[in-house]
Amino acid sequence: MFTSTTFLSILPETLVLVLGVILLIIEPFWKEERRRNLGWFTAGGLLAILVVSWFIGRPGDPAFALGNMVRFDWLGFFFKLLFIFGAAITALLLMDHEKVGHRGESYLLLLMSTIGMCLMASAADLVMLYLAIETTSIPLYILAGFMLSDERSTEAGFKYLLYGAMTSAIMLYGFSLLYGFAGTTNLYVLAEAFKSGQIAAPIMLGVILLLVVGLGFKVSIVPFHFWAPDVYEGAPTPVSGFLSTASKAAGFAVIARLFLVAFPLTLFNPAKINWVILFAVLAAVTMTIGNLLALPQKNLKRMLAYSSIAHAGYAMIGIVAILQNDNGPVKYLGVTSVAFYMLAYIVTNLAAFGVVAAVGRVVGSDEYDVYRGLSRRSPWLALIMLAAFLSLAGMPPFGGFVAKVFVFAAGVQADYTWLVVVGILNSIVGVYYYLNVMKYVYLFRMENQDEDKHPIVLTRPYLIALTVLALGVILIGTVFAPWFNFSNVAAMNLF
Repeated sequence: MFTSTTFLSILPETLVLVLGVILLIIEPFWKEERRRNLGWFTAGGLLAILVVSWFIGRPGDPAFALGNMVRFDWLGFFFKLLFIFGAAITALLLMDHEKVGHRGESYLLLLMSTIGMCLMASAADLVMLYLAIETTSIPLYILAGFMLSDERSTEAGFKYLLYGAMTSAIMLYGFSLLYGFAGTTNLYVLAEAFKSGQIAAPIMLGVILLLVVGLGFKVSIVPFHFWAPDVYEGAPTPVSGFLSTASKAAGFAVIARLFLVAFPLTLFNPAKINWVILFAVLAAVTMTIGNLLALPQKNLKRMLAYSSIAHAGYAMIGIVAILQNDNGPVKYLGVTSVAFYMLAYIVTNLAAFGVVAAVGRVVGSDEYDVYRGLSRRSPWLALIMLAAFLSLAGMPPFGGFVAKVFVFAAGVQADYTWLVVVGILNSIVGVYYYLNVMKYVYLFRMENQDEDKHPIVLTRPYLIALTVLALGVILIGTVFAPWFNFSNVAAMNLF
């Protein structure tokens, strides 16, 4: 039966779909020289959807809808707003991309992927979850290889498709085993089915490993990270930014809901199997390898790819805290820290990729050397880049610092102090390679030392997007109480 709750539970997805249909209708009637305005239309539409969803579509008590396929709660709503915001910023950054910004299908693919992410965040059933993941992934495969005349872009799209299809098949096999063992696909019924004790814990551990392969690929944790550097480097830079932020946040939203709801650790205690240590080891290895491989990079997009891998490791500390403890306050802090970390990370990393896109559009390269003298060519752009990189490094007073404090606090309360120590040591490594880039920006000069003759002028879409992101990076780090409270409400609604 279609009720108001059903409508509100899929309101953001419905509005994004309507926006995509309108875009598809009007695009053929616009002349080629006007199609750049499709970016304004997409970004403005997404902003309107954000406002409407906030004032009309906020959830009350958690409820199921669409035949129990989705759960209408604050955790899903929180992530939906993040995805829509990230898509709006990405649409602005796409506008002035020479080979992508004038093609309506690129914005349509962006919208379709956003719908998939929104459904991922609220999926309460394995069938809906898998469909949402594929709805998210397929448009991103196309966007990564969108520039057919660029060999790196076609390589990126092909690699992303191959690896994504393989890991998706493995995850689907895990889902089919879950259904075979439990007789249900509903996440909130699975745990009850497992409590009967008919399924041996070692078998369930094997199923968990299959799921980790698929979801580990989505969030690019080691050893499922190998696709990220090549794909980020070859894809259009705004697409790389969207991949590294919204797509990763969708993966973490699924991990938090799936493993906490369907696989609570208490189910495995009689068999004395603590599989959460697997996540702790993956977090430590991911942080370490991501940071160490970022050190020797000389291409900024590849460096940000490895940085993104390292940040997945930091966020995993919060996941470990969620899964390890049945103690309410610790469990809530784990979910809250992951939600807050994704908020800060999306804003920060989009700012970093936005700067790379703005510079790359003018100079045609992403190597460190082209950033020589950037502080003289565009002082404000250099300042935004500094804020974004200091936030990624976890330096106060920026958002990344507060986000790391929360995930580290959750790790300590969960008695994983050794993992927090690994995280702190890795953060120190991160400071080095982030500041190494800023050395080119502020200390090095262009070859002829004539930066004044080579200014980098920001177009209006870049100016708006980067200004919003820079303010976000600062506000999340200084006035963090409202953002933390929002994350906490989302966490409390998961249970």
